[in-house]
Amino acid sequence: MITIGWKKLALGLAVSGSLFLAACSDGEDKSTGGEDSGSSSTATLEIGIEEGYIDFVNEIVPKFEEEYDVTVKVTERDLFDTLEALPLDGPAGLAPDVMIAPYDRIGNLGQQGHLAEVTLPDDGRYDDVDEQQVTINEKVYGSPFVIESLIMYYNKDLIDKAPATFEELEALTEDEQFAFKSESGKSTAFLANWLDFYNSYGLLSGYGGYVFGDVGTNTSDIGLNSAESIEAIEYATHWLKDIWPQGMLDSTTSGNFIDEQFTTGKAAAIIGGPWSANNYKDAGVNYGVSTIPTLPNGENYQPFAGGKGWIISNYAKNKEAAQNWLDFVTNDENQQLLVERNAEVPANQHTREIVSQGDDELTIAVINQYNSAVPMPNIPEMAEVWTGAATLMFDSASGNKTPEESANDAVKVISDNIEQKYE
Repeated sequence: MITIGWKKLALGLAVSGSLFLAACSDGEDKSTGGEDSGSSSTATLEIGIEEGYIDFVNEIVPKFEEEYDVTVKVTERDLFDTLEALPLDGPAGLAPDVMIAPYDRIGNLGQQGHLAEVTLPDDGRYDDVDEQQVTINEKVYGSPFVIESLIMYYNKDLIDKAPATFEELEALTEDEQFAFKSESGKSTAFLANWLDFYNSYGLLSGYGGYVFGDVGTNTSDIGLNSAESIEAIEYATHWLKDIWPQGMLDSTTSGNFIDEQFTTGKAAAIIGGPWSANNYKDAGVNYGVSTIPTLPNGENYQPFAGGKGWIISNYAKNKEAAQNWLDFVTNDENQQLLVERNAEVPANQHTREIVSQGDDELTIAVINQYNSAVPMPNIPEMAEVWTGAATLMFDSASGNKTPEESANDAVKVISDNIEQKYE
């Protein structure tokens, strides 16, 4: 599983807010293969991707060139720098024809006119959730490529099996081996970075809360202060205020605190992303991976459904070749190769079904958790949610506000910002 932690970089970025940052930079543009294939074809295609996908793409390019009579140039580019620069680099002829983008960036770029519409193959490789990830205003702007979801890690040296319910997690906090020595009555048996909205959303959604109504499109219907959301905030406040050490209330360091407790054997279970797996492996943790336990209300934890898709620049000269590449790189054969080369979870449903029958705990956990995950709204207004919900949990857990006040204030900030900027 690739370890770039895309979501930490993507959250809260509004594409239009920082386009000029990359405009004056020539960026990272290293030719890495396929540039001089000897083909006599006049059709050319530039694929701009980050380092982690170079070997995978170069391995399948020759077959694509032969099948479609296209000359491919593969360049190494930073994912987010490329996306930020596209609105200016595209018209200047400096952007690649095809690239990869996190799902939460595709809707914005498409709506702003920087991406070409694409056609998804009607062969069963995608389901409705997959298509929703790359669709805005009924227009499709990308081909789903990989999926990601928060999952649970647990230390096999400390507990025999993954907890199945939050009641089991609460019971673990009574075990003295997980007592936080410097703070009486506090426990590190289970930890989750619920100060961070990306991490806490699965709790809110599992209780019945939501960001925007109508499947993430109705910005006049914000569900973060519903009765269900407030109940979730109350439950999170119980952990943050009554069970966890003070270090969990510091939004700037709580993530590092969790990693430290888990890698040093002081936490039995944590919620985290698949991008952290290699770090825990390198730290020597004998960890297992599972879906996140069932919530006290009996419902599944419902985190954001993350991942990345292939996109086509609206400034590409050969959109037909670009569309052929999207269909080719996401077919069953190449998605299986992606699993073998990059150990990522494919979006392709056929390949996903095959790997779900394997023995890789991380892959299986991501697939199973993704089944209850919620696609992140991919409309521009989502940027205001990250701002408005930034202190949603902290305000309640710190005692500055009641859970209801915290929720109402967050929704007011979101609503006011949307009204000022988008209406």
